[in-house]
Amino acid sequence: MSGPGPAGAKLDINRAGVAELEGALSGIGRRRARGIVRKREELKGFTCLDDLLHVKGITTRILELNSQRMTCRRCPEGPLRASPTPPGDSEDHRAPAAQVVAEEEEEDAPEPWEPERPWKGTLRSGADPDGSGGQGPQEPPRSTREEEEEEEEEEEEGSCCSEEGEDSSNIYLYYTLGERWIDYLQRTGDGGLLRHLRPKMKRKSENGPDGRALSPGKKLCKGSDYGRTLGPCTPSPTTTFGDLRNAKVGQARRRHIPSVAPPPELQDWLRTFQRWSGPEKLLALDELIDRCEPAQIKYMMQVIEPQFQRDFISLLPKELALYVLSFLEPRDLLRAAQTCRYWRVLAEDNLLWREKCREEGIEEPLHLRKRRLLSPGFMYSPWKFAFLRQHRIDMNWRSGELRPPKVLKGHDDHVITCLQFCGNRIVSGSDDNTLKVWSAVTGEVSVTVTRQCVQTLVGHTGGVWSSQMRDSIVISGSTDRTLKVWNADSGECVHTLYGHTSTVRCMHLHGNRVVSGSRDATLRLWDIETGQCLHVLMGHVAAVRCVQYDGNKVVSGAYDYTVKVWDPESESCTHTLQGHTNRVYSLQFDGTHIVSGSLDTSIRVWDVESGNCLHTLMGHQSLTSGMELRDNILVSGNADSTVKIWDIKTGQCLQTLQGPSKHQSAVTCLQFSSKFVVTSSDDGTVKLWDLKTGEFVRNLVALESGGSGGVVWRIRASNTKLVCAVGSRNGTEETKLLVLDFDVDLK
Repeated sequence: MSGPGPAGAKLDINRAGVAELEGALSGIGRRRARGIVRKREELKGFTCLDDLLHVKGITTRILELNSQRMTCRRCPEGPLRASPTPPGDSEDHRAPAAQVVAEEEEEDAPEPWEPERPWKGTLRSGADPDGSGGQGPQEPPRSTREEEEEEEEEEEEGSCCSEEGEDSSNIYLYYTLGERWIDYLQRTGDGGLLRHLRPKMKRKSENGPDGRALSPGKKLCKGSDYGRTLGPCTPSPTTTFGDLRNAKVGQARRRHIPSVAPPPELQDWLRTFQRWSGPEKLLALDELIDRCEPAQIKYMMQVIEPQFQRDFISLLPKELALYVLSFLEPRDLLRAAQTCRYWRVLAEDNLLWREKCREEGIEEPLHLRKRRLLSPGFMYSPWKFAFLRQHRIDMNWRSGELRPPKVLKGHDDHVITCLQFCGNRIVSGSDDNTLKVWSAVTGEVSVTVTRQCVQTLVGHTGGVWSSQMRDSIVISGSTDRTLKVWNADSGECVHTLYGHTSTVRCMHLHGNRVVSGSRDATLRLWDIETGQCLHVLMGHVAAVRCVQYDGNKVVSGAYDYTVKVWDPESESCTHTLQGHTNRVYSLQFDGTHIVSGSLDTSIRVWDVESGNCLHTLMGHQSLTSGMELRDNILVSGNADSTVKIWDIKTGQCLQTLQGPSKHQSAVTCLQFSSKFVVTSSDDGTVKLWDLKTGEFVRNLVALESGGSGGVVWRIRASNTKLVCAVGSRNGTEETKLLVLDFDVDLK
């Protein structure tokens, strides 16, 4: 064969020995030959194609590109040589080589260990020292300088990029000179050289000839500027299943079946199969599968199934990978983080976990200075750990060990009528005319009463029936017809608000203003900083039992069966909502919807702007004593011992909290979060329910005197704590506060 100088030199490897190989190399240039000598000492020898496939960077794709100039034969007499054949050679040019192959195959049949390959190459003998095989005209010799310049141009231009995205940088030409195989093969654009290529991914900042960035993994298409510069692309051969297995990095190419010698007819059988067309192969496989035993089919599945598993997440750009992961549930993200290091980096993305936290209502990340120091070089997500902390807190509520509650004793044997809980401060009001400020942190059973009770707020001359709290400011309403503003830290009474002519039964605080409702049928708006009464709202004809204030509108419910909407600035009633047939005892207001509960057993949903009744929620059998509204979810507690969950937009009852574990007496109070509902009752229990399913989870409190007089009057819950005001009406249970802590410490 002939070739145009170094760039197109054709190397023939046969049994002629080392001397002929060195002669062929001389046609490529002294400079490259010196590189061969330098490199060969570090080479690892190979005896077959399977060994080549274990080398890092070698893929079946590379071997296929060299399929016309390779063969894997055992050569006891000397080193085996590959004969490169240009892709454009015709059948006539290849005929002599084919004859030589046939003759050599008869003389040197494959050993039993030698697998036949579809890319079986040609063997040639009698190679000329200049690399030509005597096939075709010879070109005049070139000067050494011309050869070196052409070699430099080839090294700069590189070869055509493959579909694998392999780079053509760091190219070397060398062969082993013993009875071993070449280290690694790659065909250049002109089809003339066997090269060693060390793959290196091209950075996006590396540009092509015209300044455009060359993205890694993109094939240079025929006709493009890059293709004309670097050489034309050639169509790749059909990918086989063996290619898929060989492409698996670090995985053995073939499952070896020990102690079984290949049958003599195996190679003939495989060659016959290879000659068939695609449909014929499918037909043969179908017949073969029908003749296999289950154990053999199982073996096929074990070999085939893993090859079609692709880590598409790692192949995607990071932004797309994170978008895909955003659809996973948090628990699935935690499992994905255990797959590999790259998946862990993606699954730790802080913005990804921030969105998961916001879906769960978590507003603040967790600071992780200590954790960041424990793992240098890896950034943990503060939002992820905030999510994990909340998950563990939820699990403590659901199934964690119930530690003995902190007991805060006070108010003697009086009834605790109102309860507020903010931060680590608890305020309880009683019909003993006082309020007490407690620490939710220091209230241990063994601690003295003086440490349990931080302050006792004394000043009212009648029982305290309502209260509100913000930070260290406490407002209380009493049967003595006054409101008082207190400093919870010092215990000082800041203001006494006079004006009502009967018991202050309810109030609602918004900012620096509080609205109070009284049995005198009026409502008053107060400034708690100055103690001034700003507005008086008159219109009800019976005691005002409940009130809500959002800073703009006041909504009140009264014993006159009506709900009124007020404009406090003009002191006018904008709507009177009529429909209830008995006293209104409870209200919720979110700025758009008003929800009212009445002794007539119904709950009504109203539109605040139009005053229209949107829904009438029926299902309870008695007085709705307490309600809570969040978004469109309403939870109502009733004296019929049941709790119901409603969707106020549709008027549908989503769940009824009942069953064998339901309360045995009237529901006194309730609280709910995004996952749980906590309810208290006259039966002396506090129960935990699943908000979504309505299933009973467990009892958080069960008084020994429950059923015989023990009562849980009020409950207040935060994310990590539950405060219960308990006692009895007949002296069977001591009046006290129980504080249950569900917090966790992430160490």
